[in-house]
Amino acid sequence: MPWHRPAVAVFLVAGALAYSTWPAEAFLATGLSPRTAYVSELAAEDQPYGSFFRAADFVAGLLVVAGAAVALARLPLRSRWATAGWAGLALFGAATAADSRLPLSCAATADAGCAAREQAGTVPWTHSAHAFSSSLAVTGALVGMVLLTVAARRHAGTRPPLARAGPLLVVLELAATGWTLASVAAFEAGRGTWGLGVGQRLQVLVIAVWLVMLARSASRAAKAPSSEAGQE
Repeated sequence: MPWHRPAVAVFLVAGALAYSTWPAEAFLATGLSPRTAYVSELAAEDQPYGSFFRAADFVAGLLVVAGAAVALARLPLRSRWATAGWAGLALFGAATAADSRLPLSCAATADAGCAAREQAGTVPWTHSAHAFSSSLAVTGALVGMVLLTVAARRHAGTRPPLARAGPLLVVLELAATGWTLASVAAFEAGRGTWGLGVGQRLQVLVIAVWLVMLARSASRAAKAPSSEAGQE
């Protein structure tokens, strides 16, 4: 059995698990509300478990980059859909790793002083850099999700798990992203959070589930070499 398909699957599943450490907030005294707080605020420099969440994000990003790199280098990608999709996934992983190295200094949704400093523009430059890298991560994830799902559905043979579950996950991700963007706009305009924390947690959860579906498709292709799931 070729090593590269199982390797891609292992990297993606491990990355999805590392990307899904935020539910640990249910058992940790973070002081942040899952209903209103950004997921990134768990990793803020002034948070008690910030180092843990930053490390998890860094590992998650590197694992996804590794999976995408192996796919781009070793899998017989026979369409532009698949090539661009894996490239988008690599961007997502790299931006997620960068996110962890550009942490917020404080949690604006829970700290009025932090929110005031953000409005005044006196927070460290990492806040702006973090917002940029987060935007890149979401963009990369959406590109990967849409294009690799399309590639999987275009496969002429037995459809992989991604072909069946992918469209629903893409719709959920787009809805969660829209919710998150609207909530961020409302918060920055002083109109409340609109369930910002819930929307963003749904957003990252869907990405993690989609990564697992992609890994299952890669693993299935490894067991059945005639199948090129998610590559056409």
